[in-house]
Amino acid sequence: MRPIIAILLIPLLLIPSFALPEPSAPYRGQQQRTIKALSNSEIEGLQNGAGLGLALAAELNHYPGPRHVLELAQALQLSELQSRQIRAIYQQMKAEAIEQGTKLIEAEAALDQLFANGEASDQQVDQLLTGIGRLSAQLRGTHLKAHLALKPLLSEQQIARYDELRGYTAAIDSSPHHQGNRHAAEHHRH
Repeated sequence: MRPIIAILLIPLLLIPSFALPEPSAPYRGQQQRTIKALSNSEIEGLQNGAGLGLALAAELNHYPGPRHVLELAQALQLSELQSRQIRAIYQQMKAEAIEQGTKLIEAEAALDQLFANGEASDQQVDQLLTGIGRLSAQLRGTHLKAHLALKPLLSEQQIARYDELRGYTAAIDSSPHHQGNRHAAEHHRH
């Protein structure tokens, strides 16, 4: 009987070890981060007032962002007045975003430190998360509101050109929702 078991087990021994799945380790290396929940690039972005994708709801629905509009000023044929107004929106947004981003980094660092020191409690975590949520919402609102403030300064043609330059034209052509927005925007402007 033993020789039969041995014969049956031989194929199992021949299975290469690489065929077995490795344990998942999606956070490998992140334990070295200063603030575990934020990458260095996220920290840098928050410190510099970068968008970090916080205004995608606006950006991808035909509400251009001030930084990108200024970068594309020549291609969009912005007037001097438009440039000044958009620059003012951008500067205000950036100043607010830097202040809010700095506070968010500090709050995330406090949360990280609570756990690192083994001092976290339900109440402390809830309190910090409430603050982090509020700061995150304010920061996102700052970016979204800049997009809102900018849109009325551009013509429909400039917005269409912006979308084209940013690679969003496929969404414009195929989105029935966009057609309704364009009609409403044209009606609003008249």
